[in-house]
Amino acid sequence: MRNSRSNNRGPRKTESDNRFASGSRTPRFTENDGEQRGPKRDFKKGPSNFKRVKRKSAEELTGSNEDVRLNRFLSIAGICNRREADDLIAAGLVEINGKVVTTMGYKVKPTDTVKFNGSLIKSEKKKYLLLNKPKGFITTVNDRHVKKSVNELIGNATREVLYPVGTMDRSMTGVLLFTNDADTAKKLTHPAKGAVQILSVVLDKPLQKGHLAAISKGVELEDGKAFIEEIKYADENNKREVGIRLQSGKNRLVHRIFQSLGYSIEKIDRVSFAGLTKKSLDRGHYRLLDAKEIGFLKTR
Repeated sequence: MRNSRSNNRGPRKTESDNRFASGSRTPRFTENDGEQRGPKRDFKKGPSNFKRVKRKSAEELTGSNEDVRLNRFLSIAGICNRREADDLIAAGLVEINGKVVTTMGYKVKPTDTVKFNGSLIKSEKKKYLLLNKPKGFITTVNDRHVKKSVNELIGNATREVLYPVGTMDRSMTGVLLFTNDADTAKKLTHPAKGAVQILSVVLDKPLQKGHLAAISKGVELEDGKAFIEEIKYADENNKREVGIRLQSGKNRLVHRIFQSLGYSIEKIDRVSFAGLTKKSLDRGHYRLLDAKEIGFLKTR
């Protein structure tokens, strides 16, 4: 069960060596399910398009004796992913040692002073956190008026600011990954090549075998045919519950498919995401990934 949060620090952490720091949180990563795409940011309009970066005091880049390409440095610092970094550099928003640098292949030396939008940045150490999300919390954390954001659950688990990878609505529970690694987050939430997730879905009535077969073959929706990689009954004696295997970024698609066939989803739980499970992790609790899990995550 989730711990009481009367002190507004979130549930008990399972790591004893975590550091804490205060600071506002703004989501940087969202799943892209192909249904809605936000407007592309115009990097050429200048610094007004970007929030100022707070002066960072996190650890220096591992292996800092080596030069690092500027776009990778910005990604490691948690500013953006590498592709976006090229646009930021071209727009003249990056300074190195007091001079604007627009060269894509520029390599940052350990002794260089790098500023983005006028604010000094240092590379943050990459952190990865796994939360067993309870019902009632939402991954949209940029709206101050939103009540019960998932960031309340992890509190200040690390001195680095972490962001949820992908989206989960209030009714959805289960595995939710947080990180400040923009490149990995983007790869995991790619609509076609993203991480595989396994969902446990409970419907309002038994799923007919004909509908199960139809979903396996693809269901025609108003915007085209929708496919799910795999669907099975969780128990032949309880046909209200099914297991679904699909690419990341298609959570809303699952709702739409069942609605088109006359079913409502009563419960949807993410059992696995990118090979990560909630085993030994109580609802509402979190833990940091170990080195082996991080290595596995980056190779997916």
